[in-house]
Amino acid sequence: MVSMWGIKQNEDTATPQSQDSEPEVRGNPQRSHEPPQEPTERTRLLSDRREAYLDPSDPSVSPYNLWSVRALRSFSILLLVITFLWWLILFVSIFVSPPKMHTRGSGFFGFSYTTLTAGNLVIALLFFATPSKAQQVSCLIISVLLLVNAIIILAVPRLRIEEGWVGIASILWATVIGAWTILIDRIVAWGKREEEERLTGHEETRRTLREWLAVFTNNIASDVLIIVIILLSATLILRARDASLAPPGERYYVDGDKYQVHLFCEGNVTNPAGKRNPTVFFEGSEGPVEDGLAPFATNALLNGAINRYCYWDRPGLGWSDNAPSPHSAGMAVDALSEALARAGERGPWILVSGGVGSIYGRIFAARHTKEVNGLLLIDALHEDLLNRVGSPGRGFLLWGRGIISPLGLDRLAGALFRGRNREDRIYGRSAQQNEKFIKAKLQENLVANSLSKNEVVASREIQSKKTPLVVVSSGVETERDSEWQRKQRDLTHLTKNLVAWDVVDGAPHEVWKTFKGRETLEKRLRQLCKA
Repeated sequence: MVSMWGIKQNEDTATPQSQDSEPEVRGNPQRSHEPPQEPTERTRLLSDRREAYLDPSDPSVSPYNLWSVRALRSFSILLLVITFLWWLILFVSIFVSPPKMHTRGSGFFGFSYTTLTAGNLVIALLFFATPSKAQQVSCLIISVLLLVNAIIILAVPRLRIEEGWVGIASILWATVIGAWTILIDRIVAWGKREEEERLTGHEETRRTLREWLAVFTNNIASDVLIIVIILLSATLILRARDASLAPPGERYYVDGDKYQVHLFCEGNVTNPAGKRNPTVFFEGSEGPVEDGLAPFATNALLNGAINRYCYWDRPGLGWSDNAPSPHSAGMAVDALSEALARAGERGPWILVSGGVGSIYGRIFAARHTKEVNGLLLIDALHEDLLNRVGSPGRGFLLWGRGIISPLGLDRLAGALFRGRNREDRIYGRSAQQNEKFIKAKLQENLVANSLSKNEVVASREIQSKKTPLVVVSSGVETERDSEWQRKQRDLTHLTKNLVAWDVVDGAPHEVWKTFKGRETLEKRLRQLCKA
């Protein structure tokens, strides 16, 4: 009996133990017998949480779960690296032109568009996982504006020539990246919606404070880009309008047809007796000749002080293209000699130059000693003072002005509120705001105290000592700066045939801007022409 009761007791106690040992099935009992599935694009990075929907704030609810979204982000990073490398090349080309990459314009526009492209990609990557409708609208506006800029550059022949393939490639790349950011935002928004519906059961329309801050910052950054592109577009429109102003004279290719310089001549080549008249050649001062010495030259021709004159725009000034970097005064003189030869112009010459332009005039006179019959220097810059032109601080300011010049802040304000016209922007009061002008001055700064100084020092030794010389100095500058006065005196010893040294009282650095200064210059020109 005991044994039978013991066996019965063991059987009774074994029954619940066998029931507890069976695995408990949750949810659908059939899924417990299914073989494990291979991870998919959606499930590879997720933990196996099948009990319930996830909370929307769970980090697992992310568009990064999709392979397509992660691949899109990786490719965007690759595009940013390519853009950055192109940006570095354009940055270097401002100072030294790589082979086949010289642009006849300033090069600042291509650099600006590439900077804009990099900024657009950085914004897209920083806020990659927080797409928004506002961002999609901003990306669309940016893309449309960039497309408009590309159309303007391609449609206007002069802009297309000045920007070259480098500038065109930069704007087209910026346009393509603008369209790419639209694609990024739409695909990420789709991926985010898909993952929310799958993992939380519905599309999440609410945002956390962190997401709202990201969206707000993203919109602010995109608005800044839109403003920048609007300014670039307005400046391009001004450039397109300025391109319609034809230059007096002609443009001539120089330096292996890399760029063109502008040359203008007027007057009679020969006198009534058939003898060739000397041609007075005017080299500009700090700015274009058209805004300074050209009006004086026209009056001198009408007054009979001279019979014929020519002038040119140094590379980057007036209607001339920018030259490759680096570009010294001697290189500019070589370009002038080539342009004169192509135009069929020859001496005898009487050279008139002022300010820093006298450096170029003196080098030309030394390289054409047999053709130069006179030299007139107007408050000329001495070679020992070239450190003022080539100071590092001035170079940094010129570089900074060049970088922001495509925005056209000063030019747009002048056109809208001050009545500045095409003539003002090309060679007049606003010419110094032109990006080509700034690039030319930056090139001048970079080599002023090295290459250019060596060239002008060498020209002093080569200069013919028999050449008639006139030095006209500013009374204001000589009184203000004793060193300037000493250097003006030293310039009177360039040759042994000094005709006169005039110090015009009350005249500024640009002596021709006063009546007394113009009277003195005409008087000395008559003497040189008759001599």
